[in-house]
Amino acid sequence: MSLLTPQRPTEGAHTHSAATMVPDQSRAERRASFDPADFAVPHGREEEWRFTPVDRLGPFFRDEAAGADADWHEELPEGVTLSTMPVADWQALGVPRPQDRAAAVAAARSGGVAVVDVPAEAELTEPVRLRLSGDGSDLVHGHLLVRVGRFARATVVLEHAGTADCSEVLTVLAGDGSDVTLVSVQEWDDSAHHLAQHDVVVGRDATVRHIAVTLGGGVVRLNTNASYTGPGGSFEGLGVYFADAGQHLEHRLFVDHEAPHCRSNVEYKGALQGETARTVWVGDVLIRAAAEGTDTYELNRNLILTDGARADSVPNLEIETGEIEGAGHASATGRFDDEQLFYLMARGIPEDDARRLVVRGFFASVVARIGVPEVQERLMEAIERELAGEVAA
Repeated sequence: MSLLTPQRPTEGAHTHSAATMVPDQSRAERRASFDPADFAVPHGREEEWRFTPVDRLGPFFRDEAAGADADWHEELPEGVTLSTMPVADWQALGVPRPQDRAAAVAAARSGGVAVVDVPAEAELTEPVRLRLSGDGSDLVHGHLLVRVGRFARATVVLEHAGTADCSEVLTVLAGDGSDVTLVSVQEWDDSAHHLAQHDVVVGRDATVRHIAVTLGGGVVRLNTNASYTGPGGSFEGLGVYFADAGQHLEHRLFVDHEAPHCRSNVEYKGALQGETARTVWVGDVLIRAAAEGTDTYELNRNLILTDGARADSVPNLEIETGEIEGAGHASATGRFDDEQLFYLMARGIPEDDARRLVVRGFFASVVARIGVPEVQERLMEAIERELAGEVAA
């Protein structure tokens, strides 16, 4: 049995019709290759590119070395190592293949892979901190592999900032029984563009959380893919984004349930302000025939703060077996709740403070689950700054 179910649009949501929300093929049939030549340069009419402003991203699709480097800084807890490996050795590990031309070019032309290794059974008390920043418009190819050994516990915080255009490939290999949290923070300047493919491979009985925090960048498109190597694995994808005028922030997820008795949960929340603010969220979940006992759910919520902003939200669920624990999704896009604002103001809270309280409450369920206090604090401070700018405008 194969069931592809687009979410019914909610009232006031900015979506496309049900007919156009259904992909033209099973998600399992999408092309994946290490060779950039296997992907045509996108023109924007393809299913996987139809929301993206490809006319602003030409350099990302050129099959050539970028010739630019970004500033790189790392803070490694005791026992964690940083090394490099050739791209061919990375491919030989059996890692997931790039799924679009930009990712294939970034992987092939990176010149090498930075490798962060967390040893087996390690229990890190401090996060691994990695920061990539740029101060120019030249394209940077970033290529990172994070390997976490069996039964290890680790948190990795990857930060992006500055003005560079960045094309990135990140692979996370979570060993059996490990517990891994990866936080990717995008705080680019408005002139920066960032395309990335993040692949999370969940080992047997492992628990992995991938958290995307996107607060800046002219165009940011983050593809996050999760797969499982054995039963008992758990993947949680959390995301928070805030788009201003002129920004295009796009998050795409693909959870590939191939192993039995695994679970996944995805929750993304975004806010938009400014007449040309644009966000896109696409969530694909595939439950293959062998993945009996799967339990999965995905949720996306968008809050429109000003006129002219647009949010597209497209959840897709494809099921090939009826022997599952549960599967579902939900999506909604709506305007700021004036009734909540009136309720708070009627109790003596000034309007600006009331608006901040409503927005903070909207994000609270996701922010509280990030689990990295420094990231949670920075996120709420950034949201406060965004709101202050919107009020001032």
